[in-house]
Amino acid sequence: MTTAMEAAKRALELRTNLQKWAHEYYVDDDPSVPDSIYDESFQELLSLERDFPDLQTPDSPTQRVGGAPLEGFTQVTHEVPMLSLDNAFSDEDLRDFLTRCATSLGIPVKKLKWTAEPKLDGIATSLLYEDGILVRGATRGDGAVGEDITHNVRTIKSVPLRLSGEKIPKRLEVRGEAFMPIPMFERVNELAKENSTKVFVNPRNAAAGSMRQLDPMICAERGLAFIAYGAYQPEGIDLGDTHSETLDVLESLGFKKNPDTVTFVGLDDLQEQYDAILEKRNSLPMEIDGWVVKVDAYAQQEELGFIARAPRWAVARKFPAQEKPTTLLDIVFQVGRTGAVTPVAKLETVFVGGVNVSSVTLHNMDEIERLDIAIGDTVFVQRAGDVIPKITGRIKGEKRTPVVAPETCPACGSHTYREPDEAVLRCTGGASCDAQIIESLSHYVGRKQMNIDGLGEKLLATLYTEGLVKTLPDIYRLDFDKVASLEGQGQRSAEKLQKAIEVSKETTLARFIASLGIRTIGEQSSKVLAKHMKSLEVIRGASLTEIMALPDFGPITSAYVKNAFGSEHFNEMVDELIALGVYWPDEEESLDNSLEGQTWVLTGKYPTLNRSALKAFLENKGAKVSGSVSKNTTVVVAGKDAGSKLTKAQELGIKVIGEDDVKAQFEGEI
Repeated sequence: MTTAMEAAKRALELRTNLQKWAHEYYVDDDPSVPDSIYDESFQELLSLERDFPDLQTPDSPTQRVGGAPLEGFTQVTHEVPMLSLDNAFSDEDLRDFLTRCATSLGIPVKKLKWTAEPKLDGIATSLLYEDGILVRGATRGDGAVGEDITHNVRTIKSVPLRLSGEKIPKRLEVRGEAFMPIPMFERVNELAKENSTKVFVNPRNAAAGSMRQLDPMICAERGLAFIAYGAYQPEGIDLGDTHSETLDVLESLGFKKNPDTVTFVGLDDLQEQYDAILEKRNSLPMEIDGWVVKVDAYAQQEELGFIARAPRWAVARKFPAQEKPTTLLDIVFQVGRTGAVTPVAKLETVFVGGVNVSSVTLHNMDEIERLDIAIGDTVFVQRAGDVIPKITGRIKGEKRTPVVAPETCPACGSHTYREPDEAVLRCTGGASCDAQIIESLSHYVGRKQMNIDGLGEKLLATLYTEGLVKTLPDIYRLDFDKVASLEGQGQRSAEKLQKAIEVSKETTLARFIASLGIRTIGEQSSKVLAKHMKSLEVIRGASLTEIMALPDFGPITSAYVKNAFGSEHFNEMVDELIALGVYWPDEEESLDNSLEGQTWVLTGKYPTLNRSALKAFLENKGAKVSGSVSKNTTVVVAGKDAGSKLTKAQELGIKVIGEDDVKAQFEGEI
């Protein structure tokens, strides 16, 4: 039996290791151990703290998520006001600002030293540390009074719960931006669509909505990040004489520094640096909406002082909006597999943010009312995060037709309803709604699920209408003679489809779980379930607590998994699919972690390789496949027309290989 002294010693060792590994992963982007080691150590510490409650400390990694939801937010008065910034909307405005600062200081502008950082589009946040321990997190609010969000701030893994370094301050307030990285934003919205819950318009709204949660478990699921940009009220620590020195001190204490921070003297490189960050904007993993320029020396900042609610020594150079006007031709309503009735704007095609846009999802009627749009209006289209198109405003048309929410489902005619606390309009048809069933079937056969080639939505709709496929198991009971007799099919097409369905029976546990349409369980979540639980039977028998212990599984996602496998009808369908021949290799036997700890980036076009299949292949071998190149990238696979990612890899000296090199390295496997 472990003694209290042995437990205390081991808990201290585990906390130290976990804090170090988390910093390497979330701040340095340079992990030294695989996820499995972190997970095992975390579970061991959790068990020790459960057996010896006195060992639990406020800075323990286990305390990043915990406690009951709050009943409401309490107010926090900022000892040093959190001010706004004046804006510069042109190159001339920015040069005038720097010239004005130099003139006020009585020095030539060519001698003025300044620091510039990307302006993150997130939530300004204050963190208070006492004796190196995080004791409070607060929103900016109106600048004078904010709200206490400590329970949510603690869930952000790039926020240190305990400061590191040789000299720990007695007291320090750190300010920065809490934000949602674009990959996480896309994942959160994908889960929201699957769950028919609120879809966020942009990462900033998603971050703000996460910080406003009373339940920290919800915020923890959202994967927010934090980058520091200033510090105040230092006691027992020297922050330096300049802003750039302070950023270095904060980095030494465990905070992530924005890698695109630059410090210069004069105006010679001003335009070049601004153009560089503007061009880089599209490839960054977070949304930025400008460039913050500050006079570097604190003595000069103090001399320049403040005006109204903004400092005279800093300005935000706002980026030009990437939006274009077009005509709103119509709004149609589409029905998803969960019954959500979603309005979609049909537009006169417009080229914006590098793509042609002809349709924009409006999410719900609240969004239409907020934008006050009607058919016939001229609307402005923007690509949020340069990924998702959205309507940002409108000019009223002379002849405009108001949009009315349908009282009946456009697919089955059943009544629609809307819960008082929901924004989503839903069809009451359920299993009798053709659109919902067809969408469920389409999801099952999709490329990232069971990947049945040739069984598209159009053919599925025909098979459904003809009564050949009504449920998922019916796919494996298809009468291919009848398929061949359908218009546009024929014997050859039927044989090809039969072969594709037969091939699809051999799958992976992760793909099978993803195909079942469990709310919030997509490609990544299903991989986590398969990797950690190994078998379907273990997943079926897992408790809610066991599911919640999985990486990135919060209470909502875990409850959907538990409820699905707790349903008799659902389990009967799963058993029927398996009885009809669906199978997968045992996870333990097929586990290949030969690429664990490596980060690969795929860029360009691959004429002879399927990009999604290559990504899945690398992930199955333990590699992380990233969308951006950094110093931690192991290999870049450069295909035809590879662009900025290839250039950056070459600049950083990262290994670059081609399509043929990949096939040679994994000969016989891909």
